[in-house]
Parts: sequence; structure tokens; C-alpha cells
Amino acid sequence: MAEYKRPKTKAEFDKNFKQKKPLMNDTEAFYEASRCLFCYDAPCIQACPTSIDIPLFIKQIHTDNITGASKTIFDSNWLGNACGVVCPTGVLCEGACVYNHQDVPPIQIGRLQNYATNKTIDADKTIFKVGESNGKKIAIIGAGPAGLACACEARTLGYEVDIYEAKEKPSGLTVYGIAPYKITNEEVLKEVDYLQNQLGFNIKYNNAINSKKELSTLENNYDAIFLGVGLGATRHLGLDGEDKQGVIGAVEFIEELRMKHHEVKVPAKVVVIGGGNTAMDAASEAARMGARKTVLAYRNSKDKMGAYGFEYDLAISAGVDSLFNVTPLAITGNGKVEGVKFAKTEVIDGKLQTNMNNTFIVRCDMVIKATGQAKQGYFYDMIDGLDIDNKTRIKINEEFQTSNPKYFAGGDAINGGAEVVNAAYDGKMAAQGIHNWLNKK
Repeated sequence: MAEYKRPKTKAEFDKNFKQKKPLMNDTEAFYEASRCLFCYDAPCIQACPTSIDIPLFIKQIHTDNITGASKTIFDSNWLGNACGVVCPTGVLCEGACVYNHQDVPPIQIGRLQNYATNKTIDADKTIFKVGESNGKKIAIIGAGPAGLACACEARTLGYEVDIYEAKEKPSGLTVYGIAPYKITNEEVLKEVDYLQNQLGFNIKYNNAINSKKELSTLENNYDAIFLGVGLGATRHLGLDGEDKQGVIGAVEFIEELRMKHHEVKVPAKVVVIGGGNTAMDAASEAARMGARKTVLAYRNSKDKMGAYGFEYDLAISAGVDSLFNVTPLAITGNGKVEGVKFAKTEVIDGKLQTNMNNTFIVRCDMVIKATGQAKQGYFYDMIDGLDIDNKTRIKINEEFQTSNPKYFAGGDAINGGAEVVNAAYDGKMAAQGIHNWLNKK
């Protein structure tokens, strides 16, 4: 079990947040590529949400056609570099590798993908071509993975593209919401710069769309609008004491850490509430920031957690303790957090019940709520004729078009929160949907 000291410098921060999937060198990539069996039915392709031709790009790496490998990757996934390291490859492409059936380690597909695209980006190889201008314009709300993918695909089809981004950096979750040991800010921004320099889409930073009037202006100035707004702030739990100093949402905690690194101060004792992948990231980060005791608390049993098993194992290896079958009742303290009062839970007749006769307090100085993010319902309400389902997700057709024909959507706005690779697929396909719709008109 690792023990981390609080990082006081960038070097110490980088050491604590050493990359989980470090960049391969040429020799490692050559030998790893040589292991591929080039399966005729390629289960790895079927497991990839963007259907990258994985055996092809691996063969291209093995024959030293790195630019060709990158082209194969980006043709299917505009965020191919980032996805190489942030994707849960163990449950997607690598999880489908036939070697898993032979007790042999699967091909490190993600790292090979990251290797090829990194070399191409660093060499600034031109592999994209902007489509001949068709005189039409698309507005994209949100410069997250879905918005960026939509912009790239639309540019190859000849559209002028403006992305309206509320924050000061692009890539949404990839730069603001993913643990630093999965990908660095520099690598994320390097890929966006590479795409933007070749394809020439515009990003208007610090430019949130907050009113019906602003939406009307976009509707008048653009031929189609893509919604890639993602999710909002961490959901409020309604606990007594939730407003105390030292209570923070996991999304906000991770964002601050990604932006400020070693300047963030994490106290000695931390409780993380939640059982998803974001909870695992937040707990692991708190431990890596020098918290002496980090406790992960989840209301159900370990096997009911939404997090991937490898994400839980990573948190435990960082020194995180876990409490299962507990639900928070209140956050204690006089103005500042001093602890969390929990009650034990148990399943009775198939339903999770709280046992109020079995309560206890876990002492802490900080509470991180990793209990899901609020949807952007208030924003959707400003768009005329936009159909939303009962989970506040935008309804779309097979072309990613919403019930308001001028609007298309993808990413978390339609799936309620999934992987970066899913958003990249949605954005690409939505651009194709927009193209089809405008040509029919």
C-alpha cells in the first residue's frame, strides 16, 4: 500500500501522480505490436465504441508506418490520442482481446494508440484535409469531447464551425474531470491544438450560452446547432450540514486539482461518499495529495458499486480505506467539517434499508461528494420544442437530431454520463447527421 507525502512542488506532484499508462518508446511499441494475431473477426474492433480498425493500425505501427496508424485511428476517433490513455480499455478493446482466453496478457492497445498519435502530433504531420466550403455554418455549444469531434468532422465536410465554450480551456471532462495520473493537461491540450491547427475550427472561450436571447442569436446566425454541454455541478444530497466548510463535490475537487496541482491543500482525514469511477478517482487523488486517512463510503455492497474493479483496486493501492453498506445521515461540525454520521444499510426483501439503530461517526476534515452530477435541465428548457426523457436526457433520432430539427446533440447530454470515447463517437456521427439533414433541405 502506497503512502504519499503532500506534494509541495510540481516535481513532487508529478511523482505522486505518475502516469498510469506511460508513453511507450519505439522498442516497446515494436515488440508489443508484433504480438497481435490480426484476428479475422477482430473482437477488439467490435468492443470499441468508435470501431477503430485496431489490427490495421497495429500492423502499421509494426511496419513503421506511424503516420498511417494515426490516420487509421483519427479517421474513426477524433480524440484518438486522449482515448488511448483515458479509455477503460480493460473492459473495452483490451478486454475483448483473444489473449484473455489463453491466460496471456492482452495487447496493450490503448498504449499503442497513444504511442502512434503522440508521435504524429509531435511531428506535426498533416493528415487531415478541410472539405471544400459549402457556405454553411454550424454552432457547437461545449468544447468537450463530443463538441470537438463534431467540429472536426464538420470541417472535413466543408462547414464553418464556431464552438462556444463556457470555460477557459477546451476538452471538457478530459482536462477538467479526469484524474491527473490518467492524462496530463499538456497532452490533452496538445491534441486539441493539433486538430484545431489543421482543421481551422474556432473556439470562443469564456463564452457561456445562458439565455434564450443568446440561443435565438445562434439560431439566426447558424444553419445547425450541436449541443455538447455535458453535465453540471455535483448533485446536492440534502444532508444536514452539507453547507459546512470542507464539503466539496468530487467534480469540483478534481477540476481544482487539475488546474492548480500541488497548490491544492488536502487535510489529514478525508471521507469520499460514492461508489462510481469518479469516487475512486477522488479518493485516490486525496491519498496522493498526502491525506493520512482517506475513507471511501458506499451505501451498498462492494459488488454493487458502479466503479470498474480496476479503478477500485487503484484507489486501494493508493492507501484508501473503504466502508460498505453505510449511508450518510449528516455532516457534523461547528461551521467546519468534523465528521460524517453514517447508518448501516442492509438489503431486506430485495430493497436497501437503513438501520437507524446502528449509527456511527467517521471523523474527518473534508468530505468529497461523488454522488453524481446534476443534469442541464434549466438550459434545455430554454430551447423550444426540445424533448427530454424522464432522466433529463435529450431525446434524439438515429441521426442525432433532436425534436427541434435545428438542434443535434451528443455525449453526456444524451446518455446521462458515459466515457470520453462515447462522446467522441456521438460528435462525429452528429456531424454526419447535420450534413445529411442540410443536404435534404
